[in-house]
Amino acid sequence: MTPLAELLAERIRRFGPITFADYMRECLFHPVHGYYSKAESKRFADYYTSVDVHPIFARLLARQFSEMWENLCRPPEFMLVEAGAGAGRFAGQALDFCGSKLPAFYGALRYVAVERSAARREQATIAAKRHAVAGKFTASAEVPAHIAAGCFFSNELADALPVHRVVVDGGALKEILVGFHDGKFVDVLAPLSTCAITEYFAAQNITLCEGQQAEAGLEACDWISEIGRRLARGYVLTIDYGHPAADLFDEHHMRGTLLAYQNHRANEEYYAAPGEQDLTAHVNFTALETWGKRSGLETAGFTSQTAFLLALGQGNEFADLYDEGQSEAEHTKARLQLKTLIHPEGMGERFQVLVQRKGVHASQLTGLEALSASISR
Repeated sequence: MTPLAELLAERIRRFGPITFADYMRECLFHPVHGYYSKAESKRFADYYTSVDVHPIFARLLARQFSEMWENLCRPPEFMLVEAGAGAGRFAGQALDFCGSKLPAFYGALRYVAVERSAARREQATIAAKRHAVAGKFTASAEVPAHIAAGCFFSNELADALPVHRVVVDGGALKEILVGFHDGKFVDVLAPLSTCAITEYFAAQNITLCEGQQAEAGLEACDWISEIGRRLARGYVLTIDYGHPAADLFDEHHMRGTLLAYQNHRANEEYYAAPGEQDLTAHVNFTALETWGKRSGLETAGFTSQTAFLLALGQGNEFADLYDEGQSEAEHTKARLQLKTLIHPEGMGERFQVLVQRKGVHASQLTGLEALSASISR
């Protein structure tokens, strides 16, 4: 029993079973025992993100952010809000690149790194100290209340937003709650805890079949809706692994998509070590589009990470990949790291990119050029 497991077990003993969304929220974000409240080194022991592979990821996205600023007619302040910023690795890489290669954009840039963990916010501020002193960087526990012009960005955040688990049993949609019996956490079938779950599937024209398990990402819907309300003009850029609803809830996902990650291995032992392992569910991009539209977000494009990064890098033949003074061996290593980011069998096709916009004329973004070319054909 982990410390968090003991707290959750006592809560269930006193008040009865809890929703999986409540369980997942505590496992990941409990201020003391949650997975994302622990040191960044814990994450490296369990999984890597695109940011960890090579700075080229942040550099190419910095170019895309700069183009967004251009599309907004170069406002004097461009607020770039990164949600789930962690220890600030992406922020530091992007700001360093903007400062050296995109000086006009850097002059307008105000970077806000949003992170729940106080320890990681402190790490991020240290990592971007030079930019913080220049008034270009702040770390915050909350998303700014108003983004006049800018971009809201997240990378591998939406997959960690808590989900409700459901199953079709006897022709009826039921919820899988978390109980505690004989010293262990167990699944408990019960009526739906909220009618929002029914509306979630109905809004996407999804009908599950008998015995099928699935996740309802209600928090992701609330999250994208709130972003849309706070953004006056600009973009929302979401990078994560997932599918449109039609693929996410098909016959290939009869057990849902929920997974636990520990020591770089995926498993379905969600109750094995509360607070000590990552819990994720594939992102439902249809839901992000549907609920985003309700708060004024228009879909600009949806493509793979491969296509997105290739389109951004081809303009200068990926010159941003290399640092000055590097040897040929270092160049070779950098090219291999880039391959990890764009290869179809690696991160490239596993991760998808959703771009939404609000109050912006339909100017084409470079990262979506491959998508536009395929549509025109």
